[in-house]
Amino acid sequence: MVTIITMEKLTLVKIGGDILDDESKLDTFLSLFQQLPDKKILVHGGGKIATELSKKIGLDPEMVKGRRVTDAEMLKVVTMVYAGLTNKTVIAKLQGLQVNALGLTGADGNIIVAEKRPVGDVDFGFVGDISEKNVNVEFLKTLLSDNITPVFSAITHDGQGQLFNTNADTIASSIAIALSSFYKVNLVFCFEKKGVLKDVTDENSVIPTINEANFNSFVEQNIIADGMIPKITNALQAINKGIAQVIIKNAKDLLDDEAGTIVTK
Repeated sequence: MVTIITMEKLTLVKIGGDILDDESKLDTFLSLFQQLPDKKILVHGGGKIATELSKKIGLDPEMVKGRRVTDAEMLKVVTMVYAGLTNKTVIAKLQGLQVNALGLTGADGNIIVAEKRPVGDVDFGFVGDISEKNVNVEFLKTLLSDNITPVFSAITHDGQGQLFNTNADTIASSIAIALSSFYKVNLVFCFEKKGVLKDVTDENSVIPTINEANFNSFVEQNIIADGMIPKITNALQAINKGIAQVIIKNAKDLLDDEAGTIVTK
């Protein structure tokens, strides 16, 4: 007789800065997140506050292909905003919805260890790169088994005392991949659009499915550009490493299984 082992479901949701920048959108999203069945994890980016604050103190934000260049002074700003104000605002709102959430960076519990991104054509500064091998799975499993909902900001560390700014999409996909051996993981990237659009001026031009072949074609045609490139790159990596499902959708459609763009092999 064959014994079938059913893996427990886990939904990992990453929200973009546009949701964090609008309190009404954030409240609506978190009320939907609260309704997700089974276990869940939330990963958030930084929003406009870090950019606005950096300008106020005389720092000029620099972005290259959707990724932020982070020097020592900018690292102070993003850490204060991402791991401080933004993360704790989200945590307080979730507690108000009776979700027992715990705000985390990669340094907390040594959950995510990163390596400084090598200098190539661009020196990104204090930006960390990670993989699923650098995720403390046992610590996360303990939190989840105690019905605690981890909420990650986009800050990691190198295990030697140095903090890093790290792409939130990368954090989300790395955690999802690391946990896929223990849970049936659905990874959801939420932002302000209905999905990945073929025409950014047409909200209804959602591309229903993206795979590696048509992704490269869309990039060449400039249909997919800027910050969407690392987002889909991470989604494709997650699918290739065992994630059950990856969807890119509007935050308002979080509970709608038919909405958004599905990333496939």
